[in-house]
Amino acid sequence: MSLACGLPLLECVYCLACARWAWKRCLHTGESDSATWGLASTADFEPVPRMCRLVMANYEPDLSATAPLLFAPPGGYGIDPACVLRRRNYADTQGRVTPYLLYLDHAHADIVLALRGLNLVKESDYALLLDNRLGKRRFDGGYVHNGLLRAAGWVLDAECDLLRELLERYPDYTLTFTGHSLGAGIAAMLTMVVVLNLDKLGNVDRSRTRCYAMAPARCMSLNLAVRYADVINSVVLQDDFLPRTATPLEDIFKSILCLPCLLCLRCLRDTCIPEDAMLKDPRRLYAPGRIYHIVERKMCRCGRYPPVVKTAVPVDGRFEHIVLSCNATADHAIIWIEREAQKALDLMLEEEETMSVPSEQRMERNETLQREHVEEHRAALRRAVTLSVPDARAPSLYGTFDDDDGDDRRQQQQQPERSESFPPAGARQRMSWNDLIERVFDKDEDGQIVLRSSGFPS
Repeated sequence: MSLACGLPLLECVYCLACARWAWKRCLHTGESDSATWGLASTADFEPVPRMCRLVMANYEPDLSATAPLLFAPPGGYGIDPACVLRRRNYADTQGRVTPYLLYLDHAHADIVLALRGLNLVKESDYALLLDNRLGKRRFDGGYVHNGLLRAAGWVLDAECDLLRELLERYPDYTLTFTGHSLGAGIAAMLTMVVVLNLDKLGNVDRSRTRCYAMAPARCMSLNLAVRYADVINSVVLQDDFLPRTATPLEDIFKSILCLPCLLCLRCLRDTCIPEDAMLKDPRRLYAPGRIYHIVERKMCRCGRYPPVVKTAVPVDGRFEHIVLSCNATADHAIIWIEREAQKALDLMLEEEETMSVPSEQRMERNETLQREHVEEHRAALRRAVTLSVPDARAPSLYGTFDDDDGDDRRQQQQQPERSESFPPAGARQRMSWNDLIERVFDKDEDGQIVLRSSGFPS
């Protein structure tokens, strides 16, 4: 009798749990992730559409002035073919990294290295993406995606001399890394390695280096994602699934033909994981840096709205849950990101013109926004410590903040580093340029550097 009474009770509990999950998932929309964030400024967001177009230029078979453009957005890419200093395709990289180009943008005083995204028909791209277990590689006090770090090491080793020469020739130019999807993760890794080895590029200032990662894969642990928020920027369009997918990427792309089913299963699992458990998992990877979220759809409303760009350096709630939306995969396309980013920028510029803000007040406002960004970054670091995020206290070797503990930080930098594979919380493991090259590359019989086939040592 008791067993018979217990079965309906279990069924009711199960049904209530499923109903709660379904209700929670249906109420979670893309706009809710950034509901409490502030609006992005025009100056901060201005490079995004331009970077998207440079990434899209990698898809063109020929960028010469006389060749027809096959994938250009309306108005073209706005690229001077003479300023494309270098293009690498799959034959050049031997599949070690996605194709990329190096562009000298005189109009914006910028040196840009732009990487394209995943090619669904290239086995080498899958091999690069699958070269990882969740948080496999220890790097700079945190964990990163192993395959993306290897690819970044290859690019930097190949282009280091040219980048150093350009930075010395144009001392007022910035160095920007950008990419989409798989290329966005590589660009973020590139930025981290460059910032840790600025002496290899002529001792350039950290402020001259930046990254714009379009629809990036989750590629670094939370402490790194927050610490590098002053130089790395991630751009996410509304419901994009990839920056929200914390599962090992091999599971995603092994099931690419059944992606909607997999996303639903991930939704079910992520809903049941407490958020504090996510934050305290040192190997859980996240979208890197400061987040720019382009919001163009609202709950229970049809169609697209004028896009609004929200920005923050989030700690808790950093795109933790996948959005069940028919646009989850469409919002990942670089062509849509470029289109909506340009619309958002046009609206920002139109609003500024309507307000007729004098140039002096505009400059003061930009300076105020920059100070607010610094304060927001500091607040995010303090928030990470409060939430007991592993290694959140680890100091940055190239910190940009004049904190009171600057002397203590420098003393910590002078202390010898630990050699354990997994140092305790708060310990520091800095991977220098030479260490990175030694781990990624071997030398052949002629003394030439070649990429290791086995990747990083465990």
